[in-house]
Amino acid sequence: MCPRSKEQNELIRLRRKEQILDVAARSYFRTGGSFDIRDVAREAGLGYGTVYHYYPNRHLLIEDVLESGFERCEQVIAQWASSGGPPDGSQLATYCKALLRLWQSDARAYLVYKMAAEHYAGLPDKDRHHAKNEFRERLYVPLQSITLCEDDNLDHMLAVLVGCCGLHYYAGNSDLDVDRIARLAMQAITKES
Repeated sequence: MCPRSKEQNELIRLRRKEQILDVAARSYFRTGGSFDIRDVAREAGLGYGTVYHYYPNRHLLIEDVLESGFERCEQVIAQWASSGGPPDGSQLATYCKALLRLWQSDARAYLVYKMAAEHYAGLPDKDRHHAKNEFRERLYVPLQSITLCEDDNLDHMLAVLVGCCGLHYYAGNSDLDVDRIARLAMQAITKES
């Protein structure tokens, strides 16, 4: 058997790290954020020492989960913003649908918004302040500047999206009615009944 190349080892390392981050995000929903490294290792089918090698504590793990979630959510905003033209109701509904589809398949991306809705209450004070600022600068303000929505309208839209997607994670619903949820979110923005 030939030893692995440096590239093969790096690929294995990246896959393992992604696996750990995915399991940690899902563990957050199952435990309300009170999981530990052993829980993640067990669910990922990895040894405790392996996970500990990447993440010696839960706070560093959550930090990386959130960072990768931020990056994925920023991609959705960037794609939507580059679709051209000033945003109208149908374009904003398209954004809502894209965000819901991302969240449905990516617990890390959903966790960013879920924790933002809770003002990152599960984080230590210094991390909470940092996460709130990151959310505001990287996701909220860009969305607000594109949509030209008032804060409370945007807050209500996001609350509808986060709450409805929570059914997927907490109630075990297999699929989201993305079109219906987007319509509800748009009603929150336009204040229509």
